[in-house]
Amino acid sequence: MILVFGASGQVARELQRLIPDAVFLGRAEADLAHPQACAAAIIGARPAVVINAAAYTAVDRAEEEEELATTVNGHSPTAMAQSCAALRVPLVHISTDYVFDGSGAKPFDPAHATEPLGAYGRSKLVGELGVQAAGGIHAILRTSWVFSAHGSNFVKTMLRLGAEREVLRVVADQIGGPTPARAIAQVCLRMAQGLQEDAAMSGTYHFSGAPTTSWAGFARAIMTEAGLACKIEDIPSSAYPTPAQRPYNSRLDCSSLSQLGLSQPDWQEALAAVIRELKGEA
Repeated sequence: MILVFGASGQVARELQRLIPDAVFLGRAEADLAHPQACAAAIIGARPAVVINAAAYTAVDRAEEEEELATTVNGHSPTAMAQSCAALRVPLVHISTDYVFDGSGAKPFDPAHATEPLGAYGRSKLVGELGVQAAGGIHAILRTSWVFSAHGSNFVKTMLRLGAEREVLRVVADQIGGPTPARAIAQVCLRMAQGLQEDAAMSGTYHFSGAPTTSWAGFARAIMTEAGLACKIEDIPSSAYPTPAQRPYNSRLDCSSLSQLGLSQPDWQEALAAVIRELKGEA
């Protein structure tokens, strides 16, 4: 049995499509604000593998709620990892490019020194370190710029605003790889299976979409794919200040996954599929 923390998030929703027979724990069943409840859920279920697809993802609000963000993103994954280690159960844990400082222009490899810029990144780093320290069978999967037809994300925001406005000003100096949630879910399952077969696979991996682009470039692709006439105007990050500083460089070196036979998804193909799904729902 596969136990998944998260039920309504983007990756969790895609996992539900792929493995409907898995057990999904939403906030009502396992609130990540209470780490010991998460640990107890694993001990009680005694699953074959655990996937943590739940997180505190409100990047700006985390600046004011760092204690809560750290509990959800840091202490609860640590408690999960400790229970998994006790049962010798593999854990797949999703993390983020925000653990890096976003400097330079080269893709960050998994071994690169971490230096988060804000509360969200710090909270996710606490979780990574806790999972590693538990000493169990695990895979930490760092990803970036997640999008899907579910929940709140950049694609859905741009579609809404693009239908309302003639021009949108979008940041063009932050570069990264948009990543479809469905592809993340597929990789989580592949890694879960791999960890069950070979505990030596344990470690930290990167997974993001290709090719890299800016938020403005991503926005243009969204408008084109959706057939919206809204024009995108490039602006620097300084023209769009936010409570939390965003990394300029979110490029991730995903070559470690290629050694496992996994390749980066083409986000443009995935974007077309997401927009088709959203139009179908409408």
